[in-house]
Amino acid sequence: MPRTLSRRSALGLAAGLAPGLVLAACGSDSRSAGGSSADGSSSASGGTRTVQHARGESTVPDRAGRVVALDTDALDSVVTFGLSPVGATTVDAGASFPAYLPAERLAGTKPVGTIGQPDLEAIAALRPDLILSNQVRDDKHYDQLSRIAPTVLSKTTGPTWKENARLHAEAMGRRSEADAADTAYRARLRDVVTALGGPAKAAATRVEMARFLAGAPTRLYLDDTFVGSLFKDLGLGRPANQDKPGFSLEISPEQVDQAAADVIFYSVYGDPAKSDRSRITEGALWKNLDAVRNGKVFPVDDNLWMLGIGYTGAGLILDQIRKDLG
Repeated sequence: MPRTLSRRSALGLAAGLAPGLVLAACGSDSRSAGGSSADGSSSASGGTRTVQHARGESTVPDRAGRVVALDTDALDSVVTFGLSPVGATTVDAGASFPAYLPAERLAGTKPVGTIGQPDLEAIAALRPDLILSNQVRDDKHYDQLSRIAPTVLSKTTGPTWKENARLHAEAMGRRSEADAADTAYRARLRDVVTALGGPAKAAATRVEMARFLAGAPTRLYLDDTFVGSLFKDLGLGRPANQDKPGFSLEISPEQVDQAAADVIFYSVYGDPAKSDRSRITEGALWKNLDAVRNGKVFPVDDNLWMLGIGYTGAGLILDQIRKDLG
């Protein structure tokens, strides 16, 4: 299958990795010929455990060492919890791996198809001891993947990212790393809220995420999304029409009044010229929005904010929110 991934580079958020990034300090198991795992540590006992997941249960190594990640949330988890995955899918044919993750962690990672279309032969050739994905992407491939290696699926991705990260950690035998990442994430939340002026001020600030898409209507993201969950964790206010269950609200250039907010973060997917960005941002309705008039409109990296689903991605997004609003 063609190699895959990457859409734009990150916005210079590499000033430091998210506090959730737990670089490996301990060993991990492996089924590689030399007995070394992807993070360079030696094999341990070779024992197994049973993990419950969306497709039932799988018998996994006590501490996996050769992991294949088939979606971006699984990739974030593998790296955050201290491993270099042996293989991972990418978002588009010919793309690279996400720029927000440390390049040295992915230097030896092999592309194994695109998200939702994994290359089973390429995966098998890597001799993984664990495969991570979700039902939305790979339920139809589950039986084939399970014949290659123990395969653990979450139900979905996005707003359930912390629950999914816990499942990934359980499957990899890295629960302590997940605990450390979650503790660091919650500490970062508190720091950002303090920088924003405290919980009351955060709650009084209506924040939205808009996305201009090539060849499609502009989206305003609702609560059942990754970014929506971050806004909620911060206790930020939300526009009433966006503070509800669901994925997104689509608007046309004539409906820009629905994007009213105190703060607007926005990204662009695909060719900006093929999106409604110019029609919207050059129009009177946009220029009359409170966020625009008050200089509270901030461009963000689409790859990170839409696909950085995990503790490392979340930490970097919190960094930008603090920088822009603090």
